[in-house]
Amino acid sequence: MPLAFDPDEAARHLSARDPVLRRLIVRCGPCTYRPRATGSVFAALAESIVYQQLSGKAAATIFARTRALFAPKRFPAPADLLATPVARLRSAGLSAAKAAALLDLARLTLDGTVPPLARVRRLPDDELVERLTRVRGIGRWTVEMLLIFRLGRPDVLPVADLGVRKGFATLYRRPDLPTADELTAHAERWRPYRTLGSWYMWRALDPGMAPARRNRKTTTRRPRAASAGRGRV
Repeated sequence: MPLAFDPDEAARHLSARDPVLRRLIVRCGPCTYRPRATGSVFAALAESIVYQQLSGKAAATIFARTRALFAPKRFPAPADLLATPVARLRSAGLSAAKAAALLDLARLTLDGTVPPLARVRRLPDDELVERLTRVRGIGRWTVEMLLIFRLGRPDVLPVADLGVRKGFATLYRRPDLPTADELTAHAERWRPYRTLGSWYMWRALDPGMAPARRNRKTTTRRPRAASAGRGRV
């Protein structure tokens, strides 16, 4: 699935607006992420619910078992889930909370709260967040990951994401993680491509991507006026 924006244009914008981020973009190179193919928002959110708070291997096993309950269908429809006893869902390894969340997702898909993919593509980010977080077990972060990695939206900033916060602290040489307000304020310069800015924050944690630390014993101290802004965001 293609991105909903031009990553090269977005990288040029970020580079022009943020010199520190520009250096990371040069080191890291062009954006390589592309959204996963998504047949429906219902299926994508069902997968997210199953995967919550589990290792990838364990979640994949439970997700496969859940889907197998509805064979030969490739994936259950909302009505299929609602017609399935909770005990049968639990037999696939789902916790009681996750089974309840899947059933709530199915109900809200059938009543239109969770819209079909064709309509989702026309809805703004904020409305999707408001609608989808009505589903039990679905929080803002989960919807933001859907917007980034399934829908390829251009201007998503997941301020609660630990990886984004750690990458920001690493790139801008902060001794602590930024608050949501600090990250939001800094990322104003990234608009309308905060998605790509966030992606590069994740990349800042990759081996070899962190900015080199200065050797204070050998580096000549800069004039006060020139160094006053160093390390500030």
